[in-house]
Amino acid sequence: GRFAAGPAEIMERINASIDFDKRLYRQDIRGSIAHCQMLVKQGIISATDGRKIVTGLRRIEGEIDAGNFAFSTRLEDIHMNVEARLKEVIGDPAGRLHTARSRNDQVATDVRLWASRSVRDLRAGIARACAALATLAERELKAGTVLPGFTHLQRGQPVLMAHWCLAYVEMLRRDDERFADALRRIEVSPLGSGALAGTAYAIDRAALARDLGFGAGGASRNSLDAVSDRDFVFETLSAAALCGLHLSRLGEDLVVYSSAEFGFVQMADRVTSGSSLMPQKKNPDAAELIRGKSGRLLGNLVRLAATLKGLPLAYNKDLQEDKEPLFDSVEHLAMCLAMVPECLTGIRVDRARCRAAADDGFSAATDLADYLVRRGVPFRDAHHTAGRLTRLALERGVALHRLTLEQMRSVEARIGRDIYRHLEVDAVVAKRNVAGGTAPAQVRRRVAEAKAWAARRVREERGR
Repeated sequence: GRFAAGPAEIMERINASIDFDKRLYRQDIRGSIAHCQMLVKQGIISATDGRKIVTGLRRIEGEIDAGNFAFSTRLEDIHMNVEARLKEVIGDPAGRLHTARSRNDQVATDVRLWASRSVRDLRAGIARACAALATLAERELKAGTVLPGFTHLQRGQPVLMAHWCLAYVEMLRRDDERFADALRRIEVSPLGSGALAGTAYAIDRAALARDLGFGAGGASRNSLDAVSDRDFVFETLSAAALCGLHLSRLGEDLVVYSSAEFGFVQMADRVTSGSSLMPQKKNPDAAELIRGKSGRLLGNLVRLAATLKGLPLAYNKDLQEDKEPLFDSVEHLAMCLAMVPECLTGIRVDRARCRAAADDGFSAATDLADYLVRRGVPFRDAHHTAGRLTRLALERGVALHRLTLEQMRSVEARIGRDIYRHLEVDAVVAKRNVAGGTAPAQVRRRVAEAKAWAARRVREERGR
């Protein structure tokens, strides 16, 4: 009634969000049903109208599920599309549904409901990825697979391949914790905040929050904040971006380890591709795509930050731009998480090549220094001596443990005949028998714990 003319064609196009926010239809209808039932309980609308509204909303949900619903850009968004169809289905009672609410608190509720479900699904994906990593760790622990650990991409010290797997389990478990923590702030109900100031109707916001499954979060405490808050979206995108970074590092390791220069692993045909020109190629496309999509997730985070940084209170149309990056990040992170088990289940490990690289003749230099420390040499002096012996071996073109005892003693007289057993790769690994270390005894406990954690989380998500 306020306007004498309709919007310009370009205004209609720029203003419409139905092309992407239609995926919120389940949440929109769920929120509307809860709102309607609360209005009936509070005596704000009649029980007869309430039954008609709920029946109509469930019919509309069925139509959308079946693909028989005609979305209109003229009606802007999912809220108006549903409400207009409800008017067609049940007539005048449809106009009572919007009593005591605004599209501002309605959309905030819809997005929170969608984010809540999506974050739980992502946590399930993290659990399955961790289960795959733990299974690979268990397999390679039984095989005694050792590979070189790297710093600066230079061979450092040997580690069990199982230890390498568990490093990524730790990263993903932190991601799971971040998403779980984010859920506490996602699951807060803004419904009843109205456009910005609350509502004059005697509604029961606490009951609404419970009916919508917001649980301990309850109803929001400030209406101005509730309709304009998108912290929960930003936090979800932040957790997704960091999870993507961790998966990117895993993808990078798989790309490097599967190269001919390393040759540690060979990825299954189902997650690789050939070349259109070079018939011998087997490209680690899945791992590269996991690595590549991390940039997309980071971009979505920055995109929302740029949108939010200068907004005045309360709701602004800019907030329409929160949904596409959220939808996109959830979709692509879910794909990356699902790809991890696919990549790891069929992976073949060249254990002999891994061991040869780990036992390259110099990875035990630190253990040589440690040996001298146990003989009473200060660590800095021992470190210097181990470096001199490494240079001597390089000059003679032999591995460190191939130097004769006399050659070693020419540099440090306190070296005994037992030095050689301290330089064996299995002994080097076994000596790291501290909590979090790469010794088999430590890794065995961590594998069992990681498997149990992943199995428990998978069961929890299946039980939702």
